[in-house]
Amino acid sequence: MTVDPYTPHSGDRRYGVLHYDLAIDYRVTTNRLSGTATIRLQMQEDARHISFDLVGLKATKVRVSGDRSASFRQDDRRLKVVFGSEQQSGREITVSVDYSGAPSPRRTRWGLLGWEELEDGVLVASQPTGAPTWFPCNDVPSDKATYRLEITADPEYTVVSGGTATRSTQRGRTRWTFQQPVPTATYLMTVQIGQYDDDRVDLGLTPGRLYHPRQLAARVRSDFAALPDMMRTFVQAFGPYPYESYKVVVTPDDLEIPLEAQGMAIFGANHVDGVGGSDRLIAHELAHQWFGNSVGVARWQDIWLNEGFACYAEWLWAEASGGPSAHSLAVAHHHHLRSLPDDLVLSDPGANDMFDDRVYKRGALTLHALRLTIGDDDFFAFVREWTDRFARLAVTSDDFLGLVDELAGSTARALVRTWIDEHALPPLPPSGERPVSAVTIAPAI
Repeated sequence: MTVDPYTPHSGDRRYGVLHYDLAIDYRVTTNRLSGTATIRLQMQEDARHISFDLVGLKATKVRVSGDRSASFRQDDRRLKVVFGSEQQSGREITVSVDYSGAPSPRRTRWGLLGWEELEDGVLVASQPTGAPTWFPCNDVPSDKATYRLEITADPEYTVVSGGTATRSTQRGRTRWTFQQPVPTATYLMTVQIGQYDDDRVDLGLTPGRLYHPRQLAARVRSDFAALPDMMRTFVQAFGPYPYESYKVVVTPDDLEIPLEAQGMAIFGANHVDGVGGSDRLIAHELAHQWFGNSVGVARWQDIWLNEGFACYAEWLWAEASGGPSAHSLAVAHHHHLRSLPDDLVLSDPGANDMFDDRVYKRGALTLHALRLTIGDDDFFAFVREWTDRFARLAVTSDDFLGLVDELAGSTARALVRTWIDEHALPPLPPSGERPVSAVTIAPAI
């Protein structure tokens, strides 16, 4: 039995991680990493051994609390820890792993994932299975844990990760420490290293930071000028921002797509043009802090819950900022989807198609169909209840359907099922005579 059929070679159901403490030393010029991962876990089954995902790095020493007889062995994907005696379900255990090597991305069906060298620095993009390229972990989205991350790097570089940061200088090198007290999926943990300037951004109740190469400063400041209004709009629509801060990193290299991390978003130099060309992408990544990061998926087949909401947030922001209405965008995207093959089921698209654009757009259309059916007030009340009730948890489509049934009734639940469980694209419900508009930019504070 696999933990997640979309990533059958990742994860171990026999335990759940409570906390990762990662101490890493990294040298940019030689791409050399050495680290110690101290992992506090709780057994979910009686077991004589467990496995951590670890790719491209070599474990040199493993210690298990209270077990001097423990041993380990490693292959190209897994670090297997064998206990001296069977460990009982419910027991908490601490495992420490010393490891080192030259980290590099792993090849997957979704492309290269994980720790990747830039021209001058480092990018970590892990969704869905790249986290093991830089630390041993239980790499499944359902196993959220808290983190302490300590990285020592060359002094001319800035290190960025999620959570509260402190830094100190020791023997000519800089040690960065990040505390992430909010349960976080492994794929959402990140490290970004570069020669970055650091701009503070007032996001109301949320401190904001923009990290970017100095030569991109004007373009970055122009393109992210609307971020405070965007944050206020989404807080109004989705509920309180779920983290203590929001950070944005713009790398000096071009990236194929932006990506989200816990309390962060990462963009390439090609995503900042100084004239707002990536406005919808900025909205999309910010929305992931509610949908995907705070309310996460328990299994990859339900990724529409992440991407559908984030895509719908693009449409809400377009309307709130004076662009096309969410309804007109929904109608246009529905028309486009009708011209595409209907061989994908939203609630289980298959591993190869889980990042297909149809998952994003049909997911957003599912939400708009629900909004048209139950009305604006009830829809946004539903969304805020979703982000509040399931904050910090990992959910499935069944959780979504259950909340729809509870708050909107069986007819609305049946409607959602036609959108997520059937191949054929349903028609959009009629919009009626009322204008479909409920989200506006909140006044500046």
